[in-house]
Amino acid sequence: MELNLLENLVPEFISFWISGGTAKFIRVFWYFIIFELTRYILLDYIVFFYRWLTTSKRKDKWETAKRLLNAENPFISIVVPGKNEGKNIYKLVKSLAEQTYQNFELIVVDDGSTDDTPIIGKNLLERGLIDKFLRNNVRGGKASAANLAVRFSTGKYIVHLDADCSFDADAIENILIPFYMDDTIGAVGGNVKVRDYESNLVSRLQAIEYLKTISVGRITTSELGIYKIISGAFGAFKADILKQVGIWDIGPGLDGDITVKIRKAGYKTVFEPSAVCLTSVPPKFKNLFKQRMRWNKSIIRFRIRKHRDVYFPHKHFSWSNLASFVENVFYNVVLDVAWWFYFIDILLNYNSQLYYIIMMNFTLYMTSGFLQMFMAYLYSERAKQELNLWPYIPLVTFYNGFFLRLARTRAYIQEGFFKKSYEDPWNPVKSSYQAKIHGY
Repeated sequence: MELNLLENLVPEFISFWISGGTAKFIRVFWYFIIFELTRYILLDYIVFFYRWLTTSKRKDKWETAKRLLNAENPFISIVVPGKNEGKNIYKLVKSLAEQTYQNFELIVVDDGSTDDTPIIGKNLLERGLIDKFLRNNVRGGKASAANLAVRFSTGKYIVHLDADCSFDADAIENILIPFYMDDTIGAVGGNVKVRDYESNLVSRLQAIEYLKTISVGRITTSELGIYKIISGAFGAFKADILKQVGIWDIGPGLDGDITVKIRKAGYKTVFEPSAVCLTSVPPKFKNLFKQRMRWNKSIIRFRIRKHRDVYFPHKHFSWSNLASFVENVFYNVVLDVAWWFYFIDILLNYNSQLYYIIMMNFTLYMTSGFLQMFMAYLYSERAKQELNLWPYIPLVTFYNGFFLRLARTRAYIQEGFFKKSYEDPWNPVKSSYQAKIHGY
């Protein structure tokens, strides 16, 4: 009687897989097990419990480093390159004026803007709200603008920001502290979150994605020593090391590229979750698709082509760099290709069971989404606010499974076979031409 009652409470599609046995379940849902369960649930939770067990040790180390930072109070340079960012610069200046760390110069570079950026920048300079305002009369691209700022900088550390960002009051201080915890750290990445997540569905989905892949995912890769991208929206660098590796090369993907260059030079890159930056994200799916196409092309361009020496033994070979590349390429490129084979396999061999497969896949990925968001909740400094995102987690299954997958697949094909990133209007034609010639 009780057994029959329990069976009635269990959905039919779950009963189907229970009766099918473990072997069949693994055969059909191997992709979820390898990709989602292993990498984004088990590994993230293992790292979380490790951090929890070592909380006291990390806190003591943090406080010691904070005292060292405050004792030295180093002069730093905050650089902000951008085009047509006039509407954002004053808000950025205001956010920086509220920082707990104030010993900095603020350098804004206008990369050939066609809006009021030159007028606004010069006005802020005259009012003493920024320290240097530089301008490329002819657009050279983000890397060119950032490099110009570095050439005019005088700080011990370079903090690179996007103009459309704002920051928690202790963000600049917190992104500097890790440098005083380990002398071998060359760069520190900040925790980028979505500011306007309540504006529409597109922003909410991206906010959930950022929490999972940045706030949680980068904590995990940083702990494992394979952290691979210092975000251009908020990243800090030792100035001498940044100059040593030749500063930024032409993008897209320049954030990941500079991180690789620093790691290849023998320095560590780490993520600091308490250094929180709030950024704006594409408000429409069309704009978002273009952005993700650009991001994913960079994986092929830099991780497979430009820095392919990481995969082979050489004088400066590093196992951690190899592991970082393998993790990135495997979980993004290899498993993306594998998914299409998985999809075809299911259609050919299990077409009569598609209902049960679709329902179970949705349930698995939705459950995974809630588990990942719970992890983000445990880490977050604004967890109560982010609870508003939880009702949208079921939609992330479609967002990740179809929208982002199509962007990735298309980007990999275009870049892998046709090197389309050199034609991306995100960079000036002249810059892309030079990058192609020099293999950047």
